[in-house]
Amino acid sequence: MDAVNSLMEGFATALQPEYLLFALLGVVIGTAVGVLPGIGPAMTVALLLPLTYSLSPTAAIITFAGIYYGGMYGGSTTSILLNTPGESASVITAIEGNKMAKLGRGAAALATAAIGSFIAGTIATALLTLFAPLLARFAVNLSPADFVALIVVAFITVGALLGSSPARGLASLGIGLLVGLIGTEATTGQARYTMGVLALSDGVSVVLVAVGLFAVGETLYVAARLRHGTVPVIPVTRGWRSWMTREDWKRSWKPWLRGTFIGFPIGTIPAGGADVATFLSYASEKKLSKNKEQFGRGAIEGVAGPEAANNAAAAGVLVPLLTLGLPTTATAAIIITAFQSYGIQPGPQLFQNQGDLVWALIASLYIGNVLLIVLNLPLAGLWVKVLQIPRPYLYAGILTFAVLGAYAVSFSTLDIVILLIVGALGYFMRRFGFPIAPLIVGLILGPMGEQQLRKALQLSQGNVADLVLHPFAASAYVLLAVFLVVGLWLKRRQSRYERALEASLAATEGHPQAAVDHLWEPGERPTDVRTESIRAELAAEKARTARGEPPRE
Repeated sequence: MDAVNSLMEGFATALQPEYLLFALLGVVIGTAVGVLPGIGPAMTVALLLPLTYSLSPTAAIITFAGIYYGGMYGGSTTSILLNTPGESASVITAIEGNKMAKLGRGAAALATAAIGSFIAGTIATALLTLFAPLLARFAVNLSPADFVALIVVAFITVGALLGSSPARGLASLGIGLLVGLIGTEATTGQARYTMGVLALSDGVSVVLVAVGLFAVGETLYVAARLRHGTVPVIPVTRGWRSWMTREDWKRSWKPWLRGTFIGFPIGTIPAGGADVATFLSYASEKKLSKNKEQFGRGAIEGVAGPEAANNAAAAGVLVPLLTLGLPTTATAAIIITAFQSYGIQPGPQLFQNQGDLVWALIASLYIGNVLLIVLNLPLAGLWVKVLQIPRPYLYAGILTFAVLGAYAVSFSTLDIVILLIVGALGYFMRRFGFPIAPLIVGLILGPMGEQQLRKALQLSQGNVADLVLHPFAASAYVLLAVFLVVGLWLKRRQSRYERALEASLAATEGHPQAAVDHLWEPGERPTDVRTESIRAELAAEKARTARGEPPRE
């Protein structure tokens, strides 16, 4: 009952004209940016972070929440109409949605993605309202050793489960931890890794690192792979009220609900992020569907379920972020930076110390979902036009705003130099397959982990065993082992499933060589499966057909 009363107070704040305007601004920017290929909500929040220092904390956080949800909505438009997923969580939507668009059903794909996102976002936000206060009350009683265990869980799972390679993820995490150590050590007052530069005595600003990695590094990476000429966008039919037929509704509502209840719990735990949730949703829909033959050829269930799972996972990510201060995705890490820029530390005390802000944020998520469904259904044609923006102008504008924002942090030219260095690092990390999120998580949680570790060792008088003897800490390390085993198994199963799916699609389109190449990784192909043998069989089949012989069974 207390949660309901607090939520009503949050609505009273969020429905004020000023905050409604910021919520609308956030969802519009988030949707517009989510539509653009290669630009996600993490980059947008990072880019706008320096420009919102003049806003009140409530206005800024509501705006960032709108961008977060809007980016999740907008990504489906790019996947469906352009076959270019903006992030890994939109890959499945690109597979089925683009097939639907090529069959002239792009409007139905956009509609089921938008409605599914609305339903999943609303249900997941209700679950956030229910569970977040309970978890916060429990977390208030945690000891420093318990927090050390939680931070270790976040480090290992985010490093090992985000990205395609656990080794690269942990290497990225190590870079973030190293950058987080730069500055003045709190206990002794000694400078660490400052290389004699006085400006680094306060450490490297998280804002600079975030803007450099996401805005500069990501822009350089996307621009380096830029396609020349106009972008081939599949047109959308008019008359949005008739986009979904009665059969489409019948086939979509169950995947919407299943995707919601798959995505939310995966979002709340560090088990691989929204891409794992979308993969599980797609696999379950293919298994349960009565139209299995349509999967890979434009099945509407393959859009409805994964899109619902994607948005439900986005809401689930906010549970550990608000209650424990643990980011499990790149965008969550940037939102924590937004809190910290106002002197607010997400964690167990947040609901007590900043209750008005938190409940206004949660209320704005409900409002943002309504605004997004209103914007995405009738204005889909407008978002399609955004895809026609010339890419050189777009990325030049992003780089300009990134440099201006970095300079505005402290009006120092050294910040611009740091921005460009970090941007170059971000480019090479993307170029060689190192995930960005572990670096940001290590940078943010590293100093927090060091502080909690010192407290725990002081309380135990240097007894290291005390770090694992607390019941909650011991349970956390057991869960860490479970998360790693389950998460790595899911990632491996996901990669095999994706290769098999790509192989079946390639075979369907008449490319047997591509089918074999997709199905097996290098070194995994059995000796009795050869591309040459497939070619020989095809040639023999053609020869039999030319001689008028019946095809071989």
